[in-house]
Amino acid sequence: MEFIKQQPTSKAPADWFTGDVWWDVIVAGQEPSRMRANLVRFSPSARTNWHSHAVGQTLHVVSGIALIGTRDGTILEAHPGETVSCPPGEEHWHGATPDHFMEHIALWETTGDGTPETVWAEPVTDQQHRGHRRRNQ
Repeated sequence: MEFIKQQPTSKAPADWFTGDVWWDVIVAGQEPSRMRANLVRFSPSARTNWHSHAVGQTLHVVSGIALIGTRDGTILEAHPGETVSCPPGEEHWHGATPDHFMEHIALWETTGDGTPETVWAEPVTDQQHRGHRRRNQ
């Protein structure tokens, strides 16, 4: 057993995000582990580009309100303590509401076979970001 050396906080790449986003790598597993986990902080209205994960992704909201959108126009509104699962290959985006910061823990895995773990696409438009939200019932 050992402590994992913490990496410095870094700014998320502008070609994958709209707005100011910062992350702390919690774990970037080394073989045989395929686990990845980041604590991600979004400024108001900041969001990811459209993307998908080969093995899926899980998002656990720590603070603020997370918006998670899919290509069919669905936008889920998730609150602190709530967890949302995105299935393998589903194009989605996630980010903050226009009026608050948001933090979530993003969890995903590498494929183990060299296939890209994340496929990035175009930015989410303001219109897509402002769409109708749905709460978990």
